Amino acid sequence: MKKLYSLYHWLWAFASALAFGFPSRKLYVVGVTGTKGKSTTVEVMSAMFEAAGENTAILSSVTRKVGKQHGRNMTGNTMPGRFAIQKFLADAVRAKCAYAFVEVTSQGVVQHRHRFIDWNAAVFLNLAPEHIESHGSFEKYRDAKVSFFKYVARSPKKGRLFFINKNDESQSYFEEAVKHNYGNSIYLFSGEDFLRNVLAEHYDLRSERARKTLGEWVLADFNLEDEAAAYALAKVRKVSWEAVARALTHFKGVPGRLEVVQEKPFVAVIDYAHTPDSLRKLYTTLRKDYLMDSGRLICVLGSAGGGRDKWKRPEMGKIAAEFCSFIVLTNEDPYNEEPEDIMNEIKAGILETSFSPAKVFMVVDRREAIQKAIALAEKGDVVVATGKGSEMSINGKSGSKIPWNEREVFDEELQRK
Repeated sequence: MKKLYSLYHWLWAFASALAFGFPSRKLYVVGVTGTKGKSTTVEVMSAMFEAAGENTAILSSVTRKVGKQHGRNMTGNTMPGRFAIQKFLADAVRAKCAYAFVEVTSQGVVQHRHRFIDWNAAVFLNLAPEHIESHGSFEKYRDAKVSFFKYVARSPKKGRLFFINKNDESQSYFEEAVKHNYGNSIYLFSGEDFLRNVLAEHYDLRSERARKTLGEWVLADFNLEDEAAAYALAKVRKVSWEAVARALTHFKGVPGRLEVVQEKPFVAVIDYAHTPDSLRKLYTTLRKDYLMDSGRLICVLGSAGGGRDKWKRPEMGKIAAEFCSFIVLTNEDPYNEEPEDIMNEIKAGILETSFSPAKVFMVVDRREAIQKAIALAEKGDVVVATGKGSEMSINGKSGSKIPWNEREVFDEELQRK
């Protein structure tokens, strides 16, 4: 059965490339993989290359952009199959795009959706436990990501480039996968190096002027890794610092990724954070860069995806207990599980700590949960809702979808405050 499953997806990948005439041959195609930050990285890459005068295309969990046409990825799949990726590449060719930036997922790789694309470059951001139940183990999850690098290493394109986060524990696996192939070039990057050796070279980061010029988004620790990856590619591809600077100062972020909905009298933020590591980094950033001295962090928290990665539910509860003053547990994407069961598993993690049970609220309806968090907020606080980001629906039983727009819900409820 496993071989038939693999052959089925391989045939779809081949048929779609054939149907659209192998459009990747006419583009500079960059694939970005990792557990988190992929959507932000491809957006920053596109911004840098557009600032340099290039026409670009993006395919990510959030965006489908081809030249001047910029819209949402409405497929519900980060790396869509059934002709979608090849059509995107063909549309990019028709729009006279020079570059295509594509988010690459482990499950997309398992289903051969990266095949029959002539890649020019691959980027590895980070690796944290994710999709363990669907892959079978963390090692198999990592292997899927590494196999993408191996595939790109065999691309017929000349001068293939590989960008690897040198601070990630899995760095060596990706470097080893490609370093023996003739014609490959490997570049290492890190968020710390980008801050210290690039931004600090051009700006006095201690000054208020620099913070206003770059904005909190650019300087947030949460985003430095993604910016570093984008800059590493831009530098190798001879994009000028002037173009990079224009992109950084004008880039406003990705919808649903550290998106500030309101700044005063309290800050309201929505973010996609759906792993323990990304949740911890988000909360750390909010405390450091957005919270007033006497302010409190009020957290609306679910857990990504019923039926999978159940291990992380209590872990996310423990992280929320470490950072938050109030925790509002709510529905996210329960699929065929009961939302209350998922919420109770998160709560079990919270109750393993010394966090006061009186400051934990169980509110299944997500809008009502947001209402509760906003009602608790006072001047100087930060309200943050995680897990949905810019997603357009809540996934329920038997494939049902409830339309959802977290930004719009926040806007409506904040007006009622």
